[in-house]
Amino acid sequence: MDIISAIEKTFTNMPIVSAITSTIFIVLLGYYLRRKGTFGENFNKVLTKVVLAVSVPALAFNSFMQPIDQKSMHQGMGVLVWGILIYIIFIFLTPLLYVKEKKDRRDTMAILTTFGSTTFFGIPIVGAILGPEGVIYSSLFNIGYRIFLYSYAYIKMSGLKMTAKNIEKMFKNTIVIATFVGLFMWLFQSYVPQVTVPAMKNGLAIGGMTHVAFYRIDQTALWLWKPLNYLASLASPLAWLAIGCTLGSIPFKEAAANKLSWYYSFNKVLLVPLFNLVVLVLLESLHILTLNYVAIATIVIMMATPTAAVASAYAINYNRDAVLSSNASFLSTIVAVILMPVWIAILSILNQVGLFH
Repeated sequence: MDIISAIEKTFTNMPIVSAITSTIFIVLLGYYLRRKGTFGENFNKVLTKVVLAVSVPALAFNSFMQPIDQKSMHQGMGVLVWGILIYIIFIFLTPLLYVKEKKDRRDTMAILTTFGSTTFFGIPIVGAILGPEGVIYSSLFNIGYRIFLYSYAYIKMSGLKMTAKNIEKMFKNTIVIATFVGLFMWLFQSYVPQVTVPAMKNGLAIGGMTHVAFYRIDQTALWLWKPLNYLASLASPLAWLAIGCTLGSIPFKEAAANKLSWYYSFNKVLLVPLFNLVVLVLLESLHILTLNYVAIATIVIMMATPTAAVASAYAINYNRDAVLSSNASFLSTIVAVILMPVWIAILSILNQVGLFH
């Protein structure tokens, strides 16, 4: 398939186009309602808490209510391994992007570049574009992210040693708990008692019977799966509303005056995901790490996200260029909203021309 046909097929694919327009329209709606005053000053924080405390954990857990096969397990483990390796690589590479800055500022910008808003910004978009398989991969990818965010990034930004309190905070996070519970249930579903029930898909009977693990609630306990699914479906629209609300709360002129913030935004939203895409395609071509389209697209989308809220909070809490970090976070969010549809289109086009398997 030539590139023109691939582009045409991508932009006539209604699920892809509608997912892109949904993101843009709902973000703009959040922006408009904040500027109009319908959403109050702290409303974005309320939405963010709902998304992170309820919707994303439900989304992560429900995504693992899928049958397992050798291929999906292989892909998932590949994403998990890369999700750990890439943060080790970036710990050494990202400071090189800011060699002209003083050490403290260089360290701060490197951490902000390494850690994006994969949970709040990335997972809802992955879910909307790539479905449950993408959410499984994004949840696995985030394991490495959380390990280094709550250890390396914390130590670097605070200047302190890793504390038991911070480790406890990491493992008590509802998203982490939902991810690990869902992961273990997914991996071991063939080794637990099985039941035969009417086959279901998206909560609807599709005819025939199926043999599944007793805890596959999408098949055996719709009364439990359905409310979790409703909560999971809130993740994307609420996250997008909160993003728009945040953009509507900060004066653009003030943030745009800092050239380093623009340079950072370019690195975070364009260079970081591009590096992942190029290296993953190269590794796949050499048969070193063979990932399919959904796995690679998930990783690229997760890495094309703006500043992680936790990383930004570290900068503010420990007086590590707090104003610069806030401006960088704001501008990278704007750039991410603009470029995310571009990344989605590029990934789809590359898939159409047969670059991924």
